[in-house]
Amino acid sequence: MPVFDFSLLLHGQYHDMLVAGLLLSLQLLAAAFVIALPLGVVVALLRLSPVRILRAIGFGYVELIRNIPLLAHMLFWYFGAPELLPDALKERLYAGKVEAISAVIALALYTAAYMAEDIRSGIRAIPAVQMEAGRALGFGFLATMRRVILPQALRVTVPPLISQTLNLWKNTSIATVVGVAEMMYQAGQVESATFRSFESFAFATAAYLSVSLAITGLAAWYHHRWPVRTA
Repeated sequence: MPVFDFSLLLHGQYHDMLVAGLLLSLQLLAAAFVIALPLGVVVALLRLSPVRILRAIGFGYVELIRNIPLLAHMLFWYFGAPELLPDALKERLYAGKVEAISAVIALALYTAAYMAEDIRSGIRAIPAVQMEAGRALGFGFLATMRRVILPQALRVTVPPLISQTLNLWKNTSIATVVGVAEMMYQAGQVESATFRSFESFAFATAAYLSVSLAITGLAAWYHHRWPVRTA
């Protein structure tokens, strides 16, 4: 009967590969989140804009992104988008970390579409009289949003945004299809080199579960510490 080889996970070359994959997955999560959150805010504001063309742009972005699988986004940004660039820029891109860049762009754009809808719901949860009061004081739409509505809406939206962050963390595993050496990629490499499938993917499973539980715990702590209230 096969014995679980703890040494594979605790030290040595294959341990280093798996840890490097975990760190890269966390970097993908952080980079995509930093892009997705402000982009989600912008798209949410577009969707609520009093200007019809801006509302149409926001609506089109959300519908286009959300109705195409993340895998297709990932493949497009890796195989398709670079071909639209000038040759010199394309060569520089392929000489660098094009896989990671493509994965971050795909993850960020995809996540932003979902975050935008959560933020839009948070904005709409704020009583309309607050917008009317801001406009009555002479603030424009953007100024009222920035000074009055958004600070409250983002607080209301934190729990669903944490849920989207959890989805983003799990979605980083799809970056393996474009050759990003993240955790699933490294687990596959270790499995191919050692034929120790259970150990390799047990590490990946435990790592995904641990970070997911940490994010879920953060959501529960926030909900307990700052219960959502709107006035």
